[in-house]
Amino acid sequence: MRLLTLLFLASALSLAQSWSGYLVDSKCYADEQANKNKDPGTIDRDMDLELRQCSPNARTKTFGVVLPDWDSLQFDAAGNAKAAEMIRNFGKGSWF
Repeated sequence: MRLLTLLFLASALSLAQSWSGYLVDSKCYADEQANKNKDPGTIDRDMDLELRQCSPNARTKTFGVVLPDWDSLQFDAAGNAKAAEMIRNFGKGSWF
């Protein structure tokens, strides 16, 4: 989880505003949120599991950030490109 936050904060440096949250595959997270079989509230849902299931990987095309209140913001094309580059470069060096 700390890694996801670090990835998001690094990409947010170039934005006029910054948010704190978790970097996710925005399509996956939207699908999880739209799942009608689940309770619409967050009380009975395993939101940490949803974040883990929707963590971005090298094939992710659309990115977003999940805020502390579980709302999400989707990146624009430039943000998606920067996040994809960060994910690709993650394996090339140590972040810690």
